[in-house]
Amino acid sequence: MFEALGDCGMPYMRAGLCIGGVPIGEQSKEFRQGIHIVVATPGRLSDMLTKKIINLEVCRYLVLDEADRMLDMGFEDEIKSIFYFFKAQRQTLLFSATMPKKIQHFAKSALVQPIVVNVGRAGAASLNVLQELEFVRSENKLVRVLECLQKTAPKVLIFAEKKVDVDNIYEYLLVKGVEVASIHGGKDQSDRHAGIEAFRKNEKDVLVATDVASKGLDFQGIQHVINFDMPEDIENYGRSGRKGLATTFINKKSEMSVLSDLKQLLVEAGQELPEFLKGLAGDEDGIAPAGTNAEKGCAYCSGLGHRITDCPKLAGIGNKTTQALARGGGDDGGF
Repeated sequence: MFEALGDCGMPYMRAGLCIGGVPIGEQSKEFRQGIHIVVATPGRLSDMLTKKIINLEVCRYLVLDEADRMLDMGFEDEIKSIFYFFKAQRQTLLFSATMPKKIQHFAKSALVQPIVVNVGRAGAASLNVLQELEFVRSENKLVRVLECLQKTAPKVLIFAEKKVDVDNIYEYLLVKGVEVASIHGGKDQSDRHAGIEAFRKNEKDVLVATDVASKGLDFQGIQHVINFDMPEDIENYGRSGRKGLATTFINKKSEMSVLSDLKQLLVEAGQELPEFLKGLAGDEDGIAPAGTNAEKGCAYCSGLGHRITDCPKLAGIGNKTTQALARGGGDDGGF
């Protein structure tokens, strides 16, 4: 970009990269030569500011890209500490794909009377993505993932909340012969980079990742996204606007409030609702909230004494699917 600006007669500008996983000495040498723009991760930038390798005395602009993602990764304290290194008045630009309460509170502390620009609606399900929700017991998830891989051609992204789940999915698919890579925060930078590049270059058909580890990544040609876990916040659901298929697993651990919000999003996007979501709208529609005795009955089977997330009939459907897959010998890895 800077070379193109120079070709157009604009002043030449130097940019420096400030990220973890790279020896700090190499980056320090580059910065001492003088730079105009720093592209940085919060942790490494905060470290270099503290060590006085960089100073922001003449810096006037601060851009926070993927702000929601950085907060999810626990960088709020580092970002706030960076603010104190600005000596002059600055202009701050904050970009976020979602606007949950956490990012709203942060924005109030980081911005002064900001101009807000909304593109689309945060948390809305994409019209380009076919959304499929499946009720799957926790013990059946791995087998169901294998079956779901057969729905589309590669590439497939699988998201899980926990690092241990990413490892379990990766090892299971590897045993089944699937060309798979995995990334999460517990892996070192070189391993994460190798996994990302293998997937990007089509050397691997499937990438398993924690949502945190995948923040800011963009891949072309994704056909299918599998959410191994239902996001805790509806704002984090369905961020992509590209065409494709999204499969999300839910079970009795899923929050009722999130399921109700999800139903509304799917209705707005014109998506077909699964049977177990059609009756879900709140107490007025006969759904007992968590912690009650479910006197009004289950939205799926109309039975008393349980909620939809504990429905034995709904769970039975998932069991039959798993058993059918086992009888069918689904050991070929799907691809």
